[in-house]
Amino acid sequence: MIHESWKPFLDAEFKKPYFQDLSKFLKEQYATKTIYPEKTAVFRAFSTDFSKISVVILGQDPYHTPGAAMGLAFSVPSSEKIPPSLINIYKEIDSDLGQLQEDLLTMNPNLSLNPEDYRHHNKTGDLSNWAEQGVLLLNNVLTVEAHLAGSHRGHGWEIFTEEVIKYLSKNRPHLVFILWGRDARNKKTLIDESKHLVLESAHPSPLSAHAGFFGSRPFSKANSFLQEHNLEQIKW
Repeated sequence: MIHESWKPFLDAEFKKPYFQDLSKFLKEQYATKTIYPEKTAVFRAFSTDFSKISVVILGQDPYHTPGAAMGLAFSVPSSEKIPPSLINIYKEIDSDLGQLQEDLLTMNPNLSLNPEDYRHHNKTGDLSNWAEQGVLLLNNVLTVEAHLAGSHRGHGWEIFTEEVIKYLSKNRPHLVFILWGRDARNKKTLIDESKHLVLESAHPSPLSAHAGFFGSRPFSKANSFLQEHNLEQIKW
């Protein structure tokens, strides 16, 4: 599932001592416990062509319930029930883009706008279409033991994702980094804000969404930045 554009970076990381230790840990974990996502999906976020990435959404760790984790942050297979955090993400998209539509019509009442362009497009919890458009859906930690949230923290994944963020910041122009929650926001210092847009807020989880996620309007802000730099906007 890894796009060839990522292989030089990943090959270099895989050879580093921290990743060698992480690999040993993961080999033991997958052999003796139930770990999500499936081995073949751990690096699915890197199926997005590096040269086409325009938005980076950074989450925490994968869903730890059966059938949910699929290697893309916040995403679940279309056959699965939409998780509460993603429900809140969809709510914010509809609120954000709905307000954008109202603002545009206030400025120009004669505009002909399609309401369907101002709400979320996904009918399920599968965000693969975002990834295909150039959204890197990356978790801070890429694996987790079943039913034990955060169980694979502190084993090297955080170092790996720090390197990913630094590599993106250095080698891509005009990215939008969307950082939700404390783990993601801690990586803000790795990003060159002189050329990238950083949008940060509380996590969309029901436990924290009302503490700054709702009303943060990251989706219209991201598209506005992309438009300013003559880049294709995301169909959320």
